[in-house]
Amino acid sequence: MLGFALRRLVQALIVMLAVALIAFSMFRFVGDPVNQMVGLETSIESREALRESLGLNDPLPVQFARFIGNAVQFDFGTSYQFRQPVADLFAKRIPATLELSFTSALFALIAGIPMGIYAGLNRESWLSKLFLSVSLIGISLPTFFIGILLIFLFSVTLQWLPSFGRGDVVEIGSWWTTGFLTVSGLKALILPSITLGLYQMTLIMRLIRAEMLEVIRTDYIKFARARGLSNRVIYLRHALKNTLIPVITITGLQLGSIIAFATITETVFQWPGMGLLFLQAVQNVDIPVMAAYLILTAFLFVSINFIVDILYFLIDPRLRVKQA
Repeated sequence: MLGFALRRLVQALIVMLAVALIAFSMFRFVGDPVNQMVGLETSIESREALRESLGLNDPLPVQFARFIGNAVQFDFGTSYQFRQPVADLFAKRIPATLELSFTSALFALIAGIPMGIYAGLNRESWLSKLFLSVSLIGISLPTFFIGILLIFLFSVTLQWLPSFGRGDVVEIGSWWTTGFLTVSGLKALILPSITLGLYQMTLIMRLIRAEMLEVIRTDYIKFARARGLSNRVIYLRHALKNTLIPVITITGLQLGSIIAFATITETVFQWPGMGLLFLQAVQNVDIPVMAAYLILTAFLFVSINFIVDILYFLIDPRLRVKQA
């Protein structure tokens, strides 16, 4: 177990170093940081003094080492656009993104697992075919189009739910905010979480269905039936347990994808999270914000993947046998 975890940890560190190198390269090849920080009337001497103070005249290895050291301390410099520390900008927006991402993942699991089980055990029913049709729509339609359709139906036509923003939030501690404790916050969360989680729900549903169809044909399920066990016990205690092993891996990776690719949903619904901030940074060539977003999303993705690998190792006995 310890050796497996150490190998995964080393792989995660290598990935983070590669991502840090890409983020650092943005400062060198996506415009000149000095030009983004000063005006046209600034003299050449002032530009050179600023370049020296920022350490831009140091050798590249020294600059890269400094960049990693600052990133470990959550210091990504000052935003060119907002003239504020990047860490402060992200601290204000991380709660919104995490709240939206985990709600979307929860929606995908709560809806996708029962639908997949039913579709796998009742292949010929009309409801199973309806679930498959819905999953096909969820996979085929782009995220922004789904969001626009939901806004048109529930916000413009029915006027049940808000079309943008996060609603009222409650401050918890010095920097965390949540909309779970207010009515308007919960209502504002419904449409973007469905939009972001619909694609993940369809993947989970189809995966559960495929795994369930495969598991119920295995010998140990036949033996369970021969022992006289009820279908409820066979399907939920024996079949579902083995079906969930690959689902855990896919769900963990998809959670990382939800966090990393929430940009489109946050833009459509003007959700004040990291994705919307990143899009604004791209439009204004705000390199510190772009680099910080790249590193933070990679860190979240790698961390989730590491946790999923450990859970997969604990759940699947075949991996423990190979390591023994």
